[in-house]
Amino acid sequence: MTHPRRMIVGISGASGVVYGKRILELLRDLEIETHLIMSRAACITLAAEATFSRQDLEALATTTHSNKDIGAVCSSGSYKTLGMIVAPCSVKTLAEIATGTTDNLISRAADVVLKERRRLVLMLRETPLHLGHIRNMAHVTEMGGIIYPPVPAFYAKPQSIEDMVDHTVGRVLDLFDLDPGIVRRWRGTQGVE
Repeated sequence: MTHPRRMIVGISGASGVVYGKRILELLRDLEIETHLIMSRAACITLAAEATFSRQDLEALATTTHSNKDIGAVCSSGSYKTLGMIVAPCSVKTLAEIATGTTDNLISRAADVVLKERRRLVLMLRETPLHLGHIRNMAHVTEMGGIIYPPVPAFYAKPQSIEDMVDHTVGRVLDLFDLDPGIVRRWRGTQGVE
């Protein structure tokens, strides 16, 4: 049986919309069909921190859905996908997913991915964390989701922000057995004292 080469990508209102953009670019290069959902807060953050537009993001996706469209194809478990990445994931979106509040398409699609036992990765972007955030992360983890804060790996010796973003999103795609060839793999500590 062949699995669909289809991924849901949510972008919520946390800082770091560049992660979502880069994931869309890499999935396009890997010929993965993408379903983009952006929250209203994501559009506000995008305007504040990016040099690209919402239209630029939408052009990278195969299909774009309104976050209000809870009847979109990706809101049903019968619509097969590899899973879903929320990049970045706000604590509001985390809380909605953790509590099963599915009144928008991002949280509904994430809920469906969890109930179908598909891979859900939340690139949670918030710091510092209070106990409510930590409990919500634990709850999503207990339901089968993966919390993946975009924390840079310095062993990769990044030379730019782009290097840090690439390494991070490359590791996220590793969780779906997708390898765009951009991760500098750990080679051990031989010769290091």
